[in-house]
Amino acid sequence: MLKLVLAVWVGLASISVWAGPQREEHLADSVRTALSVAVSGLPPPEPYLPTAADRKAYGAWLQTQQQRLSARLVQLHGATGLPELATLESQRLFLQTVWYESHRAALDPSLVLGMAEVESGFRKFAISSAGAMGVMQVMPFWPRLLGQGDASMLFQWQANVRFACVILRHYIKLEDGDLAMALGRYNGSRGQTAYPQAVLAAQQRWQP
Repeated sequence: MLKLVLAVWVGLASISVWAGPQREEHLADSVRTALSVAVSGLPPPEPYLPTAADRKAYGAWLQTQQQRLSARLVQLHGATGLPELATLESQRLFLQTVWYESHRAALDPSLVLGMAEVESGFRKFAISSAGAMGVMQVMPFWPRLLGQGDASMLFQWQANVRFACVILRHYIKLEDGDLAMALGRYNGSRGQTAYPQAVLAAQQRWQP
């Protein structure tokens, strides 16, 4: 694991990521327990599609977003793209995870995709100067705080996206539904406008 982390640091030395110096906050025991339950257990991210109409809508969403993702990866990273999203299957699995986890947290998938774009450029192994990890740039104190074990789990697509969605939903509640303030809090820049504006602008690219 140490070799992997060192390799990631070397490989990402010149990469700019948005995660700010988010500080660990005190959580009431009841809140910590609720958040811990929310991030625990990672069944396969299979969408719940009970009707033919649901399946058709999801299929159309997935096709559209995969085309957008492929194009955006070339724009962000050149023709070589990213190794972790180099195949159509890997892109499909990532998008399926985003869809599943965002709906699980009652968030718009386009918002989560916008965050992933701004936070890391969709890099699965990104690490910021503040120590935030993975595609959604989750701070490594969160697994420890919620009793979820080794922070290296944040290099997994589903674990990272789930933590991010649960944390953002928690912040939206703390900010009484103010999404801009919640995004700033997620980024460690609460009250500043640059990060929320960047995410909301990126979200427009992922709207159905």
